[in-house]
Amino acid sequence: MKPIRILLVDDHGLMRLGLATLMKYHKDLSVIGSADNGKAAIEQAKALKPDVIVMDLMMPVMDGVEATRQIHAEQPETKIMILTTFGTSADVARAVQAGAVAALMKDTPNDELLNAIRAIAAGEHVFSPEIRKTIAKDPDPPVLTERQKEILKFITSGLRNSDVARQLGISTDAVKQHLNAICNKLGAVNRAEAIAIALRKHLLKI
Repeated sequence: MKPIRILLVDDHGLMRLGLATLMKYHKDLSVIGSADNGKAAIEQAKALKPDVIVMDLMMPVMDGVEATRQIHAEQPETKIMILTTFGTSADVARAVQAGAVAALMKDTPNDELLNAIRAIAAGEHVFSPEIRKTIAKDPDPPVLTERQKEILKFITSGLRNSDVARQLGISTDAVKQHLNAICNKLGAVNRAEAIAIALRKHLLKI
């Protein structure tokens, strides 16, 4: 059998070195590259086509959630494992929504970590108990109608309500009603916060 090809992503060099050293003594695992931020991870994933990516969450330039989302969208066959110190962070749940198939704590025993890598390479999902609780607590993102998404895109471009009304052939009052409904769904107090929440939850792309 060919070894599982692994990309390590963490902004701490010692963490990457420790993981690489651990895997070095297992013939079925092969570390083919590493990256210290999410943007570099995307580039490495494109170039190396790893079987598994072990991804940190909190990194400079681009975090693990966004890197996971982009890599999963372009290379769904690559399995992404989140390895984090912050098991109760809402970012863990967002990373799972973005496509991660595993999430473990950094203090996970070595044998468990290695077996989890083997498991996800074989198509399984692996989550530590603490992280399972975090994922269960995170609510599903709200569902916006196509018209609501359309209006959000317009106001993200800086258009006023009257401009949006003209673009869509509806009244200004109708635009206001849609914006109120959007804010209620997202729990936002104004249009700026609604845009920020929609972008964070990947309900809106710009």
